[in-house]
Amino acid sequence: MRGENAEIPGPGKPLHWRSPSVLALLTANAIPLFGVLFLGWEIFPIMVLYWAENVIIGVFNVLKILTNAGPGGAATQASKLFFVPFFTVHYGVFTLVHGVFVFTLFGGSGSTMSGPPVPIGKLQTELDPGILLVGLGLVGSHGYSLITNYFGRGEFKRLTIPTLMFAPYPRIVILHISILVGGFLTMFLGAPTLAIALLVILKSFVDVKLHLREHNGSMLPGKWQALSSAIEGRILEGRGASPRRP
Repeated sequence: MRGENAEIPGPGKPLHWRSPSVLALLTANAIPLFGVLFLGWEIFPIMVLYWAENVIIGVFNVLKILTNAGPGGAATQASKLFFVPFFTVHYGVFTLVHGVFVFTLFGGSGSTMSGPPVPIGKLQTELDPGILLVGLGLVGSHGYSLITNYFGRGEFKRLTIPTLMFAPYPRIVILHISILVGGFLTMFLGAPTLAIALLVILKSFVDVKLHLREHNGSMLPGKWQALSSAIEGRILEGRGASPRRP
């Protein structure tokens, strides 16, 4: 197994806040701040935007799993037949529940006799076309990170599929908490411009910090990594291969 592991590229030079992928992420997060301060964007569409980013992260993670060429050979490649559908359903339900919270708590509830439900109607009223452009910017930011970090830094050869499957969860859990807490404070304060701006800044700070941790060799906290390694070992043992040693 030493010969196989020797061909796996290392993590390379650590990322920092001036790295291109970090700057792209900061730029994508700065646009909502500009919209809040100068264009009068409301809290509900921004919360929906941040929820939609979780969907974007999930889609890119499926792409990472499908294109993974990490250790394990045929056994690891065969495991994609299980992990891709499992992740899609599990992550999809997780994101759906968060979406229900966002639309119910920040968009109102109920329906009208003629017209869309209250949250949809409110979103249509408050949605600025610029927010849709921000959504495209987030897609571009995560796509750029996929190209420069996942493929460019050799992560697709170094990371295992179980690690990739769990990778989005620590990040989105922390982001969910940060966004919801910030959103509640914004609503409690009457949604002034300053409070919404603080929410955007908080989200940006957490986003960049987790991005750096993810791509600097600490993708998963200890317990998550232990679970990932255990699953990887079961896959390789079931296929008659030797588990990869750290």
